[in-house]
Amino acid sequence: MRLGTRHLWLAMATAPIVGFFALPILYLVAVSFKTKDDVLSGNFWPTVPTLANWPGAFEAAGIAGFIFNSVAVSVLGGLLTIALALPSSYAVLRLKIGGRWLADLTLSSYMAPPIVALIPLFFLLKAAGLLNTRAGLVLVYGFANVPVAFWLLTPFLRRTPIEIEQAAAMDGAGPLRTLLQIVAPIIAPGIVATLIIVTVLSYNEFLFASAFTFSDATRTLPVGISLFQGDRLVNFGQMAAASLAGIAPVYLIALFMQRYLISGLAHGGVK
Repeated sequence: MRLGTRHLWLAMATAPIVGFFALPILYLVAVSFKTKDDVLSGNFWPTVPTLANWPGAFEAAGIAGFIFNSVAVSVLGGLLTIALALPSSYAVLRLKIGGRWLADLTLSSYMAPPIVALIPLFFLLKAAGLLNTRAGLVLVYGFANVPVAFWLLTPFLRRTPIEIEQAAAMDGAGPLRTLLQIVAPIIAPGIVATLIIVTVLSYNEFLFASAFTFSDATRTLPVGISLFQGDRLVNFGQMAAASLAGIAPVYLIALFMQRYLISGLAHGGVK
């Protein structure tokens, strides 16, 4: 009886939190099945449900191409971030390169508003011939998320027993070989969790993608949805359908990879 009452109180306490996160998604689902007149009526659920918004969204704005661009640049950008951040974190933490100030400077650089880097990056990409290309966005995302990956990977490296690395050094392994063959397999859950997080950050990014891409062939999903307008009125039904199709990859990652995310972040949070 006492246990049942406890569960009831827990359910009552968590219901507002679940509702806070679920309500916007439910409303988006409802709008995706509404006609234009139904959207303007202000009702939560559609009075006359229609499926026309879903094929219309893919036919009107090339949503499949936007999703492909988002997935491509975010995954490749995430891999580049890990390739840069893992040896950097190891060098700062274990080899004491740069001292403590370099770690603090790396983390503090992420605190600045992204808008301050917009103009320098624009002219750098233009000079390199990478403006309005997917490769340019991959480079921007790969470097921009290095501070986040550095911050996430450092606790995993700190937890790795130094004796294992010392034993590898006694066997003649250099720092790079020790990192790749000894340390990286040990902290693999942390690397996977970090890769997922920086990939999702890149997938949802809007500012750089809107400034550095100018055509449908290179635009990512957030930019494509922002341009999703009709001749006179915004077609909210098709926009909702496009948004749901766009967030599906992120939700699938969270659903199937949550074991790695929870495990990695939980272990990384313990120093």
